[in-house]
Amino acid sequence: MVSNREPYTHVREGGEIRVVRNAGGLTVALDSVSQALGGVWVAHGNGNADRATVDRHGRIACPPEAPAYTLRRVWLSREDHARYYSGFSNGALWPLCHIVYVRPRFRLEEWQRYREINQRFAEAVLAEVADQPAFVFIQDYHLALAARTLKERRPDLEVALFWHIPWPNPEVFRILPWRDELLEGMLANDMIAFHIRAHALNFLDNVAAALEARVDHEQLAVHRGGSRTWVRHFPIGVNTDEIAPMAESEEARVAERAIRSHLGLEGCRVGLGVDRLDYTKGIPERLEALERFFEKYPEWIGRFCFIQIGVPSRIELKEYRDVLLRTRALAQRINQRFPRPGGPTVHLLETNLDFRDLVAYYRMADLCAVTSLHDGMNLVAKEYLAATPDLDGALVLSPFTGAARELERAWIASPYDREGMADVYHGALTEPEGSRRERMAALRETVLRHNIFDWAIEVFDTVQRLTLRTPGIDPLEAHGG
Repeated sequence: MVSNREPYTHVREGGEIRVVRNAGGLTVALDSVSQALGGVWVAHGNGNADRATVDRHGRIACPPEAPAYTLRRVWLSREDHARYYSGFSNGALWPLCHIVYVRPRFRLEEWQRYREINQRFAEAVLAEVADQPAFVFIQDYHLALAARTLKERRPDLEVALFWHIPWPNPEVFRILPWRDELLEGMLANDMIAFHIRAHALNFLDNVAAALEARVDHEQLAVHRGGSRTWVRHFPIGVNTDEIAPMAESEEARVAERAIRSHLGLEGCRVGLGVDRLDYTKGIPERLEALERFFEKYPEWIGRFCFIQIGVPSRIELKEYRDVLLRTRALAQRINQRFPRPGGPTVHLLETNLDFRDLVAYYRMADLCAVTSLHDGMNLVAKEYLAATPDLDGALVLSPFTGAARELERAWIASPYDREGMADVYHGALTEPEGSRRERMAALRETVLRHNIFDWAIEVFDTVQRLTLRTPGIDPLEAHGG
């Protein structure tokens, strides 16, 4: 497994080192797969105590309480982070692929550093693999070029890339100055996968428009220079086997009561948003709809509260700072306009919670709002459903998420339609109990029926079926898995 973000971070607090299981939906899901399969996970170590906890090769066993695989950390300097991560990955590729009308920024020095860091990740993988056969599973847009180095050095390796964010049409993507080189680097993979079919087809259209290659739309494959790359789509799931028992545990019940008491939520219906403070997540739009909800349905004033968990993200970029400031201003304005005797109407929690702490919030929420302006999948929606075994809840979901393709019974509402979203909030909160539980049961069944392990099996079975694996090597048992 290869990704920019690590599943576990070590941080110094009060003279002690504490381990944090990162709560991001993707890392939580992939951590479950890695625990089941073993192998090595190569990722950027960015915790302030990460270096103090690894061996001389940058390795540490994970998870700490019951080791099942090895985490190999890659070290980046501040300049590396600024140019590779904040720069090209999130200043160029992220806005380019998410069509939310934020202009991408293209700088040669950031592109050059992106290439260098991709090579550094590939070198770390090669060091772990040594001379053994392996299946290497690369995650996301930060590492689009890593496969090229891997294949140049070890053409026998089987390599796949999962692109977790949207892929735009050729008219949008053509503005990238290094479009051809990026596509060529990605085609070094044996398979490239997306969450939904539309993004896979967009990728094929981009290759057809940019490169001299034979694009087979029927077989979903690209033939170029004597090699073939398959393109597929696999909607990712969550670890329902872990989340559901967590939500029903006594620890979660105690935590929920403590949260209700601390935030003064007794006698109040509770709405929840869980996001990075990112302009693609539709957080300001969600709160503007909430403000309109109270204007249109004043009977809910004092009876409905909203908790927005906002994980600080990429604050070195102005666009992200603007989202943070706008979210704070909206929360303050709603609290001033619609005061509540027990405490604030909107609780904005700017924090990165351990996933085990997050489950109590999911369990408590009468309504969860996922209002992304554009999203490859969005696992918050699925985590919420998995963590609501009592079926007493409601999911408000943007049609611009990959999850909306599967969760059709959710309350679908466009974040661009303030009036419509306000009405959906009201409809979700006033739906009769029987209908509400039946709707939640259907949604939850969809999530339970296709969890993270089903996703992993489908990916690896496809690798085998397409004869991608190294002769005699099962990807599930490969050292680099």
